[in-house]
Amino acid sequence: MATALALRSLYRARPSLRCPPVELLWAPRRGHRLSPADDELYQRTHISLLQREAAQAMYIDSYNSRGFMINGNRVLGPCALLPHSVVQWNVGSHQDITEESFSLFWMLEPRIEIVVVGTGDRTERLQPQVLQAMRQRGIAVEVQDTPNACATFNFLCHEGRVTGAALIPPPGGTSLKPLGQAAQ
Repeated sequence: MATALALRSLYRARPSLRCPPVELLWAPRRGHRLSPADDELYQRTHISLLQREAAQAMYIDSYNSRGFMINGNRVLGPCALLPHSVVQWNVGSHQDITEESFSLFWMLEPRIEIVVVGTGDRTERLQPQVLQAMRQRGIAVEVQDTPNACATFNFLCHEGRVTGAALIPPPGGTSLKPLGQAAQ
């Protein structure tokens, strides 16, 4: 203990023996995760949009017994959706679908890969000669009830496929609510 007292008195008596304070060349790391406020102070997030979705892509927003809402536009009655346009389709039921009523799908360029047909509230069979004519022209036909046909069309368009749709509104109270209303 006497030695410790002697060294302490020597240390106090001679300031030259003390070590000068050292400045650190790097800042010490924090031991905790940064908060969102710290992120804004120290870091910036940059987002680069590599590819925008095609503005001309067709999507079915909703449907009811009177027609469809497509890209925010109301279409009354049966309609044919083409890659960049919507036209009225002059059929009343699945029995009115003929080779002639499908002719607009094989006249287009770029060639449509698949046509999704919505036959109302139930899946109905189309005439075999109509399906054969489409198959001979290299166009696949998917026949479904209208609610499933709308979902299939949206899915295929989202994948970037060259798709067409021939849709007959489902009768009665069947309807698809827009996404904003479905969340409420």
